[in-house]
Amino acid sequence: MSRRARLRTESTHAGVVAAALVPDNTPEMETVVADDAIETTIARETTGGLRTTVDDYVVNLSVAERVAQAAEQRAADRGIDHEADRATEHRATDQPRSTDDVDDTQTTNDTNP
Repeated sequence: MSRRARLRTESTHAGVVAAALVPDNTPEMETVVADDAIETTIARETTGGLRTTVDDYVVNLSVAERVAQAAEQRAADRGIDHEADRATEHRATDQPRSTDDVDDTQTTNDTNP
């Protein structure tokens, strides 16, 4: 007799998290994305085997979800940084360089010893 567990986890990153989980699936596991949820069905011959597999899956799910959230936060933070970079007062190119800043007296020696 086979033991089965179906886990359904809602996630704003369902597709990304599911894609991270699938490589670790065994032939007795199936993961699909339905709306904003990840649904995984696990089958094992023993209760202990099912428990161990579910435990491993939940750990992997937690890590994948945290990584997806961190990546989203990093992207949001970088977006804020880019906005600051585009602000007029932060751009060196907004103020043209004066010709007084150019040193015409500098010479170079192009000969090699």
